[in-house]
Amino acid sequence: MEAIEIAKEVFKIEAKSISDLASHLDENFNKAVDFIFHTQGRCIVSGMGKSGHIGAKIAATLASTGTPSFFIHPGEALHGDLGMMTPTDILIAISNSGETEELLKIIPVIKRRKITLIAMTGNLNSTLAKQADVCLDISVRKEACPLKLAPMSSTTATLVMGDALAAALMKIRNFKPDDFALFHPGGSLGRKLLTKVKDLMVSNNLPMVQPDTEFNDLVDVMTSGKLGLCIVVENEKLVGIITDGDLRRALKANDKPRFDFKAKEIMSNNPKVIDADAMASEAEELMLKHKIKEIVVEKDGKVVGVIQLYAIGNV
Repeated sequence: MEAIEIAKEVFKIEAKSISDLASHLDENFNKAVDFIFHTQGRCIVSGMGKSGHIGAKIAATLASTGTPSFFIHPGEALHGDLGMMTPTDILIAISNSGETEELLKIIPVIKRRKITLIAMTGNLNSTLAKQADVCLDISVRKEACPLKLAPMSSTTATLVMGDALAAALMKIRNFKPDDFALFHPGGSLGRKLLTKVKDLMVSNNLPMVQPDTEFNDLVDVMTSGKLGLCIVVENEKLVGIITDGDLRRALKANDKPRFDFKAKEIMSNNPKVIDADAMASEAEELMLKHKIKEIVVEKDGKVVGVIQLYAIGNV
């Protein structure tokens, strides 16, 4: 069998496993979400081997989306890391078989400290499932591994169940992009969501003209401004904008002699504006929606700058 055919078979098996996972959802999922949402502590995730790797990712996803969470290795937990847990915490224990020795050894301590236990397992008759306060079924019909030995479909199903928990909790918490940005200040998305228009706008030597400014004069102003536009103001109020596209269209006009134009005759009326204190992401959304590359920035009704799409893209 060719490599591509093997890959397609893996995709097919794992996609089916995820699709089947939806039929496993029942009231236990709602209970798990409710337990995590109402806990006064943290959501701690634990698992051995491949389940541990998936568990670490689930903990990271929860933490970055509004649910304080971290991963504990069950082997390390048996040698002191159980001290990281408090009675107000919740433990999500992951084991496909439900009989992972290291996890089962910490259950008595969990029970003694009255810590809520949520199990993710593919065996609902396992020791872990029976000891849990809530059990989430992550069973799959078969692994995508050609030898049917390495966990593939089962780890994918576990990851998706973790994502489902995180998504449900985000919805309940009304978790917004600004909240996401606070937890991701080092990423490009976080910087964009935390950056305001005034941080990126051009405010010095703005290319401003009056409505009656002659064509040649406004070309000089546009050239010196180096923004590819002119802002048309009257009595300190914005009345229009002229882009280099407006200039080209004016030069092609046949109803008047070339260059015989004033600013008010070729400007675009009612240009899009945004407040200086608005988020850069809002400016980007506005520009993409209206298919423009720049927006005039105002503060208290006065023109204070221009923000361009490329400046936001470089954040």
